[in-house]
Amino acid sequence: QVQLVESGGGLVQAGGSLRLSCAASGLTFSRYSMGWFRQAPGKEREFVAVISASGMSAYSAVSVKGRFTVSRDNAKNTVYLQMNSLKPEDTAVYYCAADSQFRRAAQTYGAEYWGQGTQVTVSS
Repeated sequence: QVQLVESGGGLVQAGGSLRLSCAASGLTFSRYSMGWFRQAPGKEREFVAVISASGMSAYSAVSVKGRFTVSRDNAKNTVYLQMNSLKPEDTAVYYCAADSQFRRAAQTYGAEYWGQGTQVTVSS
């Protein structure tokens, strides 16, 4: 049974930082691309960042570029999202997702496996 478990969310002031983690089990982690997505209240889920299975390729949404960095540790079956210079508009539930194809891992609702999400709240 595949499980993706996000952690690291919380309440932070604007300008602060958080690091989200997503621990995977039940799959061969090094063969899966991993995506991060977020959904704010009343809004559609949106893409945040994606990283390839090897970690050699990664890209992020324009709205977070230069502030958020995605990385992974295949030895720990974990993907991370380092979030710096947080803004109130970054407030959302953040989800990680896994798919064997890089393209699908970057598509909202396209990935095969999803975590339950972790809340990030940025106060002004």
